[in-house]
Amino acid sequence: MQLDELDRKAAEHFEGYVVRKDLVRQFSRQFPVPTYVVEFLLGRYCATTDEDEISEGLEIVQRQLASRTVKAGEEELFKARAREDGTVKLIDLISARLDAKTDAYLANLPSLQLKDVRIAPEMLREHERLLTGGFYAEVTLSYDSSIAQEAHGRPFGIDALRAIQLSRRDVLEVLAKARERLTTAEWKDFLLRSVGLEPDQFNERAKDALLLRMVPFVERNYNLVELGPRGTGKSHLFQQVSPYAHLISGGKATVAKMFVNNASGQRGLVCQYDVVCFDEVSGVSFDQKDGVNIMKGYMESGEFSRGKESIRADGSIVLVGNFEVDVEHQQRIGHLFGPLPPEMRDDTAFMDRIHAYLPGWDLPKMQPTLFTDHFGLVSDFLSECFSRLRMESRLPQLQGRVHLGGALSGRDLNATNKTASGLLKLLYPAGEMRISDEDLEWAVRLALEVRRRVKEQQKRIGSAEFRNTHFSYIIGEDGVERFVATPELSSENSIGADPLEPGQVWSLSPGGMDEHAGLYRIEVSEGPGSGLRILNKPTPPAFQESVRYAQQNLYARAVQLVGDRDPRAHEFSVQLRGFDAAKTGSQVGVAALIALCSSLLKKPVRGGLVIIGEINLGGSIEPIHNAVSLVEIAIEKGAQAVLMPVTSRRQLFDLSDDMATKVDTQFYQDARDALLKALVD
Repeated sequence: MQLDELDRKAAEHFEGYVVRKDLVRQFSRQFPVPTYVVEFLLGRYCATTDEDEISEGLEIVQRQLASRTVKAGEEELFKARAREDGTVKLIDLISARLDAKTDAYLANLPSLQLKDVRIAPEMLREHERLLTGGFYAEVTLSYDSSIAQEAHGRPFGIDALRAIQLSRRDVLEVLAKARERLTTAEWKDFLLRSVGLEPDQFNERAKDALLLRMVPFVERNYNLVELGPRGTGKSHLFQQVSPYAHLISGGKATVAKMFVNNASGQRGLVCQYDVVCFDEVSGVSFDQKDGVNIMKGYMESGEFSRGKESIRADGSIVLVGNFEVDVEHQQRIGHLFGPLPPEMRDDTAFMDRIHAYLPGWDLPKMQPTLFTDHFGLVSDFLSECFSRLRMESRLPQLQGRVHLGGALSGRDLNATNKTASGLLKLLYPAGEMRISDEDLEWAVRLALEVRRRVKEQQKRIGSAEFRNTHFSYIIGEDGVERFVATPELSSENSIGADPLEPGQVWSLSPGGMDEHAGLYRIEVSEGPGSGLRILNKPTPPAFQESVRYAQQNLYARAVQLVGDRDPRAHEFSVQLRGFDAAKTGSQVGVAALIALCSSLLKKPVRGGLVIIGEINLGGSIEPIHNAVSLVEIAIEKGAQAVLMPVTSRRQLFDLSDDMATKVDTQFYQDARDALLKALVD
């Protein structure tokens, strides 16, 4: 393996806590244990860059795994060793239960098919998770021949037990100190390598999705849904990487196991684990009718009731499942929560409690080239850091620096804050480390997108209360309001419902003698300087003329249009983007003028709006000859509103009733009237 710069930095700053991930795969295929068990041993013996030490450590790990893991058919061999030698050491998924008949605790060792192993109550007090599904541990199993001769005797007993997880207390300090030595981009890549994936093989969207999968590990009471194609590694993180996560495969989920056993008072999975993941969620059902309601209550408040007692827990809930069809088809036939079980599928109250909908379709199917051969953090160190981060919050870092838009409800705000806080904890494990504006914006945009995806599905089900999905944010006191879309809902060449950035406007050119009508987007940015330049090369003469008229009108009527701002003290860069065969950009002067004003005022134009009309040097609005066909094109392109000269009003009497009901047609008298009607209120 060729070490790269990130490997060298990792080995230097995380000495003793890194392991080569290709070594892990070498063992995990050989032995019947999860990845974090192999890494626990590799971290003990191979956490170095020295090849000799690594090969020596590999021999020890190979020997221990070979002698302590039970392969199929070797059960009797291990039992015999325990009898002959008195004790035997093994690595197994150990769990325990109370046997009321004999008033004794009994351990279960599945690899030896033993269900009645004696275990001391002290061990249960020290390791409560033994009673809720158990965990992997190094176990010393003893055999007592004198007990074997008793009636119903239980000769096997647990002498010693060592959970496979880190016991150091200062892990976060180590992580935070090393994080300061890496850039944000390097740190993101290193986190992905630490869960066994090679970042160079993923695009930015896929990397964001992979980091979102980690948020439930660092954020308490976090509810995540991931639905997407098969084979994208949805359950890998929850099954292989952390001993603090528990995976429930499709089937019945009992209220007693999940929350609390009313008969024994035993606390359930959400109390014992950081993350409880439902795999193949479409097949999950509860044993009680009110199971989903109990879960809804827990997802909302982190509490559930047992009789008169109210129990708090902080386990995160993750639901993962598969689409049988692609995203576009799923949206045509229903909504993106379609694969959930019937009792959750159309329940908007249940959906409202989901903090993030992770776009599983952004991830490629897992194949050997996607796994890394480089250094990453040892899984038990990483999972211990994640668990400690749950006690912290990054909300104070958001307050005063980020202002979320008015379309967000209370639950939307809570969900966005939790997701952003979780993402920032992953990037900045030290609470006192200054978060850059760039990273803050990345986390907020992603948090808004994954929450908006939930809201869009609620809107599809038909609830009027979820109608406003135009999520936005402002960073800084005098920042620009930016809107966040979900990519699967917007198409590059159609007019989306979301407001564009300030300075961007949709327009329809009416065409002319040699050209059909066409859709354009005019994009204007402004900066210090003076004048105006058009970036299109060569510049279409008709568009250049329209922009020149718009510029002169802006200069002449600046006070009416932009108040005290002086347009002559700014340089404007203008670009025309055509989406049809039409390329001249003729007669789009009003849209160009509104784009110039929008960029100067830092205010966006309303979402779903297309602006039609030409302005002359004197400020008069030119008449349009084909208003009906322009409105029909606007509807075809996805426009929700059309703004056109009032002189076109009579022509629209010829617009069919069907078309007239599909779009909000508004008229303007002059440039100022058009600007006031175009800008977001």
